[in-house]
Amino acid sequence: MDFMTLLQVLDSTIRLATPLLLACLAGLFSERAGIFDIGLEGKMLAAAFFSAAIASITGDVWMGLGAGILASMALSLVHGLASITFRGNQLISGVAINFLAAGLTVLIAQDWFSQGGRTPSLIGSGRFEPIILPGADALAVVPILGPIYAELISGHSILVYLAFAMVPLTWWLLYRTRFGLRLRAVGEAPEAVDTAGISVIGLRFIAVGICGVLCGLAGAYLATALQAGFVKDMTAGRGFIALAALIFAKWRPWYALYACLLFGLLQAVALRYQNIDLGAFTVPVQFMDALPYILTVVILAGFVGKAIPPRAGGEPYVKER
Repeated sequence: MDFMTLLQVLDSTIRLATPLLLACLAGLFSERAGIFDIGLEGKMLAAAFFSAAIASITGDVWMGLGAGILASMALSLVHGLASITFRGNQLISGVAINFLAAGLTVLIAQDWFSQGGRTPSLIGSGRFEPIILPGADALAVVPILGPIYAELISGHSILVYLAFAMVPLTWWLLYRTRFGLRLRAVGEAPEAVDTAGISVIGLRFIAVGICGVLCGLAGAYLATALQAGFVKDMTAGRGFIALAALIFAKWRPWYALYACLLFGLLQAVALRYQNIDLGAFTVPVQFMDALPYILTVVILAGFVGKAIPPRAGGEPYVKER
């Protein structure tokens, strides 16, 4: 593999890791507050559809982004009402959201656009364009560092830079602010937070709301930046891979970044190297497509070690009287 090919693989890694990272941080906020959310997939899918649909209708990608975030937050509100207010099973609520989003997006897409559950392709201002950083063209001729800056760091959409900026911001919020201390305490000992006169219900709804915003960004990125429109089930299990990355990272922001980059690299390699000829036989394309998911299971089974979730996670809080 030559240097430029390596840069191309790493560039694809960053692009493919971005929705995983946003969804992983979304799950981090929710689960740190004690709300397990396996509905990340459904929220991303709903956000992907509505962002692409509104961007296609209006020709404005920012309106599409807003619509995607609102759609994701609406499903987050449903999950919050089911699991926090009515104290339902959080896993069942997440599964219901996934099925609801998978069915509704195709149904509405067919009703609105009549293209087999797709949206029209986005062009021009209807999608996020790459941002060329200052000096990228001039530095491209500089050996080693020039191509790294011009090809790897520059040329991504604004949502990519936002996703990576969210990692230190999340770390700061969780570990350097009073809000973060309370949020983590709600996931570990909600009765102690309640005793201090702080609303457990309110904090958990805030965490679920932040989760909705980040899932909205992830879904909008898929449909308006990584691709140019919505297609059926376009999330392709990314929500579940984000959950796997969250467990692999043991619910810590910086480790979540490394885990998502690892899974993004696996997907980039699988996309680039297909039908590999090993002499005796050719590796089928189906195996390469399944490789990221296979390695996800292998990594979780053999390399995570003991991952201890927030102690109050998955349990509805009942206020003592």
